[in-house]
Amino acid sequence: MAGKTLTRMDLSEAVFREVGLSRNESAQLVERVLDLMSDSLVAGEQVKISSFGTFSVRSKTARVGRNPKTGEEAPIPPRRVLTFRPSHLMKDRVATGNKG
Repeated sequence: MAGKTLTRMDLSEAVFREVGLSRNESAQLVERVLDLMSDSLVAGEQVKISSFGTFSVRSKTARVGRNPKTGEEAPIPPRRVLTFRPSHLMKDRVATGNKG
């Protein structure tokens, strides 16, 4: 499963090539979109991107966990976690890509 990782630079380069903004403007656009998504998630809002998926924040309650090596119990504090649920179109596209 060795593959290339898509980075912010790759995204801004794609915007530069496809939209025609300058490289600097493209990088600023990508940063602004990511900032808006992050700010919305921090505020507890969902971020839904049509045909891609939905990002959301879930609150987990405190619980008692167990160290699998020693069997020792340890408290796990309450926390918020980021979840992503891909759209059906994205799931189908990824599944089809694996067959090709």
